[in-house]
Amino acid sequence: MPRDLTVILEDRPGELARLGEITGEAGVNIHGLAAFTGEGKGVIHVLVDDDDAARCGEALEAATIAVADEREVLVVDIEDRPGALGELARRLADANVNVDLVYTTFGGVKVVIATDDLKNARAAVDY
Repeated sequence: MPRDLTVILEDRPGELARLGEITGEAGVNIHGLAAFTGEGKGVIHVLVDDDDAARCGEALEAATIAVADEREVLVVDIEDRPGALGELARRLADANVNVDLVYTTFGGVKVVIATDDLKNARAAVDY
């Protein structure tokens, strides 16, 4: 299963480049990313393959980049058309799944979903 790593960076020029360089040097392919800043920090969600998660975390921590969290996520194919996200989110809501985080991947049209209820989320989206 894919993994989402929550990475904490300083909110300053070059930090995202450093993240990309470190993961690249470690041979880790980033499949998706979401980034937010506030209070002098950058909070970055990085989507990696399960097999790469440990290596990615080790490389980042060796470079003094904090990994605040790591968890399994769903990556769901979604149609590129109006209303598709609403339909997917409705299926999750009807299954009583609370979505903690959602972002898209690089290439293709896929949605990354983080929740504490992966079992019901998988059932709701036929995953």
